[in-house]
Amino acid sequence: MTPGLADVLAARRRIAPYLPCTPLFRYPELDELVGTEVHVKHENHQPVGAFKVRGGVNLVAQLTDDERERGLIASSTGNHGQSLAFAAQHFGVTARICIPERSNPVKVAAMKGLGAELIVAGADFDDARENAERLAVEHGYRYVHSGDEPHLIAGVGTEMLEIVEQQPDVEVVIVPVGGGAARPAPASWPPRSTRSCR
Repeated sequence: MTPGLADVLAARRRIAPYLPCTPLFRYPELDELVGTEVHVKHENHQPVGAFKVRGGVNLVAQLTDDERERGLIASSTGNHGQSLAFAAQHFGVTARICIPERSNPVKVAAMKGLGAELIVAGADFDDARENAERLAVEHGYRYVHSGDEPHLIAGVGTEMLEIVEQQPDVEVVIVPVGGGAARPAPASWPPRSTRSCR
């Protein structure tokens, strides 16, 4: 099932008590470099430093009582695992995250700090994913795929809602894919300009 606008709007209502709307900041130097007005959506202001937490909260908020009792399992090298660990902690659900043997130690510490049970197995992500899928079948855990999950997709779609509300005349949205390593900005970091959320 591909989520639609109604699913994204419902996700926004669901995640609002747990996650902030993030600001759009403008940087004159970036405008000059690109040659147009550029607004940067700062998802690094989210509790785990990345947009994926939107999907995690939306998904875990909708688990059935049975799924909550069994707990969830996923594979991750960082942000997906942090997203689910953050959400699971808020809803009292056990999160098990399968990670590769040489995962980023900062991301590993973050997942652990958020209460996830880490299961180390395999040399790469695919090994960790296969392990998570196997354990889900063996123990009845709710398996959460890192991409093919309608509740995750609807949750992260809330970022686009914020963009069009904050900057209604936006013409192009550029979304980098993969390989990110966002860190939360210092609390004292002032924006050049912001557009507030609803």
